[in-house]
Amino acid sequence: MKTLVTGGSGYLGSYVRQFFSADDFSRRSDLDVRDEQAAEKVAEYDTVIHLAAHFDKSPEGARECFRTNAEGTANIIRNMKPGSVFIYASTKDVYGSNAEGKEEVAEDTSTDYCGQSAFEWSKLIGERYVEYYARQRDIRACIFRLSTIFARPSEGNAPGLVTHYVESIKHRVPIRLPAGVDPVRDILYVDDFSRACRAFIKSDIGFGLYNLGGGRLNIVSLRDIIKKVGAMIEIEPVIQEDPTMPAPVPLRYVSDTTKVAEELDWRLQIGVEVGLRVLL
Repeated sequence: MKTLVTGGSGYLGSYVRQFFSADDFSRRSDLDVRDEQAAEKVAEYDTVIHLAAHFDKSPEGARECFRTNAEGTANIIRNMKPGSVFIYASTKDVYGSNAEGKEEVAEDTSTDYCGQSAFEWSKLIGERYVEYYARQRDIRACIFRLSTIFARPSEGNAPGLVTHYVESIKHRVPIRLPAGVDPVRDILYVDDFSRACRAFIKSDIGFGLYNLGGGRLNIVSLRDIIKKVGAMIEIEPVIQEDPTMPAPVPLRYVSDTTKVAEELDWRLQIGVEVGLRVLL
């Protein structure tokens, strides 16, 4: 089975590609999801894991978000061969503030517009393209609305949230946090994400949409992450309380992983403590 990872040289993609011994489709390999001619290459593959995305929540980034995350997604999946498998990395952020106040966020939570940026909206439009082309072209497709996925640092890539904190503590760089609040997330190590992708590939499900994160087993506040890492490496973290820094929305986000567990028989394997130690 030939597997391709778009964004396969990125922060997460580097490790997903390694997990599957997959080929890379990224700008670093001179392939761009926005390029219609380049996208024809995906017809050679049995499985495509689509991680390539443009992340920018500023108003100025809107055009590039829609070009890459929505149109780029359509460009990839409509070139795939019938019977192949397409996995789309979406984001929990499509829910926006609709997820506020929920103990665990399930897939039926509203994605109605509530102030989401162009990044979130472009990822949601990308989901619709996946649904359409999967059915039109007889492609097995899976959408994962990802919570906070983390991995070890990789060369040339900006670190994700958890990795940023770990690297900042290791190098004694002050960490800015919004004053007076302690955001909570369910974190998931990248290999557990790869295992979820493999579970869908091996299943006989035609189309699936799942929230995917650490769930109730991997709930941790951002300040707890900083405290745990500091204790592990015996360095006192430097925290700067910034009253001008907005609190994330929602303040608490925990994925309901019931559906992915039931339909794909997926289970979390790497807990918070083990995952953080891998980063050290």
